[in-house]
Amino acid sequence: MISLMQVDLPDFGLPPALPAISASEYDERLGRTVERMEQENLDVLVVYADREHSANLNYLIGFDPRFEEALLLLDRKGRRVLLVGNECKGYLPEASRQCRVELFQEFSLLGQPRDGSAPLQKLLSDYGVGRGVMVGCAGWKFFSGPNIINPRTALEIPSFIVDTLRALVGDPARVINANHLFMSVEDGLRLFNSADQIARFEYASAYTSTSVRHALASLREGIAEKDVAANFDSGGLPLSCHPMVSFGEKARRGLSSPSDRRAQPGDPFTMAFGVEGALTARAGVMASGPEGLGEALRDFYPRFVANYFEVIVAWYESVKIGALAGEVFAAADVARDPALFSFALNPGHYIHLDEWVHSPFARDSRVALQSGMALQSDIIPVSAGPFCCSNAEDGIALADDELCAQLAARHPGCWRRIAARRQFMCEALGIKLHDSVLPLSNTPAWLIPYALAPKQALRVG
Repeated sequence: MISLMQVDLPDFGLPPALPAISASEYDERLGRTVERMEQENLDVLVVYADREHSANLNYLIGFDPRFEEALLLLDRKGRRVLLVGNECKGYLPEASRQCRVELFQEFSLLGQPRDGSAPLQKLLSDYGVGRGVMVGCAGWKFFSGPNIINPRTALEIPSFIVDTLRALVGDPARVINANHLFMSVEDGLRLFNSADQIARFEYASAYTSTSVRHALASLREGIAEKDVAANFDSGGLPLSCHPMVSFGEKARRGLSSPSDRRAQPGDPFTMAFGVEGALTARAGVMASGPEGLGEALRDFYPRFVANYFEVIVAWYESVKIGALAGEVFAAADVARDPALFSFALNPGHYIHLDEWVHSPFARDSRVALQSGMALQSDIIPVSAGPFCCSNAEDGIALADDELCAQLAARHPGCWRRIAARRQFMCEALGIKLHDSVLPLSNTPAWLIPYALAPKQALRVG
């Protein structure tokens, strides 16, 4: 049974500094990538990035292009050449990444000089791209559904790059989509995180969740969306998505950016804040209880939000190392009352430097959850009755005994915060977590359905 009760959310604290990823870990990532290239008979890997889609490149060399595009060339010998535009020449990865840098000015913004670099065809040819070479391309997406003809050779990166590669190798079939190396739902390289990477995700999650907590505390009648969003603090990390705050009818478009719109009594609201490695979201209603709702919602919304929390609990209690993702999906789906809501998306997904890597949580999925995975409890309900919303999105990591020991030894403050969050979820909220589940958020499964009653949260029992 789900109850609405007074729940005191502790202050779990913020990490004092952003944990670093060592040069040796980047070398290991590049080495594992070369091994995968050998397994798939790829001679050259071309990793594309722009401001919106830089996670694969950032994972490999700690570089996310600003204002421009960039291209990393990697072969089976581990040779690294990074192509950048004018402005990124002054913003390069650390020398320890051992990348030779070439200027390719067509990656620059319009109106900037174009007379100081070689053509792309020559840069690629000089690197070794030519007849008979097998090239894999990685940007941000691969295709597996029925809507794309030839998904193996369907590429999402700019055509001027793809056209040049295909012309050089002489056979379009030798230029393939290789994003699965990093993003495969079963064994993508970015699914498995070290203790240091998890500690960075915890830093990110602590900041996004504390920001959302402060934003929730600021809610009052008449406050503007943009003033709520002023509570968002990235902790110095780049954003992984745009900040989101919406009131009233605008909440139907939950991805909307903050505006001048002001909160009115009974308004639904949504908010979300994401940085590299974390996103926290909450949604509810501007009221202190059912009596503050319109007639249509007064009976429906309490049942809707209680059932939503039942689904959240089912998700947390079924996720663990060794669980099949389809089992987690089934647990969440069985807890859901279809007369109240449906799932907008898969109930949960992998997270990394990008907000959504992939999702294993599908019906009958046989993907086994493993140590090192970072996951989002991202369950978005679509009301089956009058429009209303709820959300309690937070991040976790899965860790076996060895990874837990590494995290505790290398990042003791992070480990103490994780332990305190587990205690809160188990004791204050009544959620039975498996030992392998590490909550990263400072608002772990904490859901206040009525914004004007901030001490009243949902819990089991």
